[in-house]
Amino acid sequence: MNSVVKLLGKFIDGVGHLCSVLMMLMILNVFYDVIMRYFFNEVSIGMQELEWHLFAAMFMFGIGYTLKADGHVRVDVFYDNFSPRVKAYINLFGALFFVLPVTFLILYYSWDYTLEAYEMGEGSADPGGLPHRFIIRGVIPVSSVFLIVCVLYVVLEQLQRLTGNTPSSTDHKDAI
Repeated sequence: MNSVVKLLGKFIDGVGHLCSVLMMLMILNVFYDVIMRYFFNEVSIGMQELEWHLFAAMFMFGIGYTLKADGHVRVDVFYDNFSPRVKAYINLFGALFFVLPVTFLILYYSWDYTLEAYEMGEGSADPGGLPHRFIIRGVIPVSSVFLIVCVLYVVLEQLQRLTGNTPSSTDHKDAI
C-alpha cells in the first residue's frame, strides 16, 4: 500500500506543479492585457477569456492538490489540538462523506454539460472570443476524476496512519 500512496502522491504533486504553471501563464496573460490596454489602447477579448480559463483550470485542479497537501480551510483551532489518530478519523470522514459525494454529483452533471457544448460547437458569444467552449467545460469532469484520485490518496494515507504503517516523511505541511 505504501507504493500506491507514493505513486498517487507523485501524480498529485505533478498536477500541483501544473497548477503553478497555469498560475504563471495567467499572470503573464494579465500583464500582457494590462500593457496592451493602457499603453496601446488594444483590447483582446480572447486573451481576457483565456485569463478566466486559466484561472478556472488552476482552481479546479488545485482543489485536489490542496486536499492532498492538507491545506483546506477548517476549524484549525480545534483540529490542531487533536491527536494524529483523531485527525485521521476526521480526514477519513470528511473525504468519504463530504468530498466524495459532492464530487460524484459534480462529475455526473458535468458530463452532459461538457458534451452539450461539444455537440453544439459552442464558442464565445463575444466577437474575438475563444472557440471550443467544451475544452474549458471539460475541465470540470476531468478535475472531478482527479479529485476522486485525491480522495483515494487521502483515504489510503489516513488508513496507513491509523494502522501505524505510515512513513515518518508523510507530513505534507513541511513540503509546501
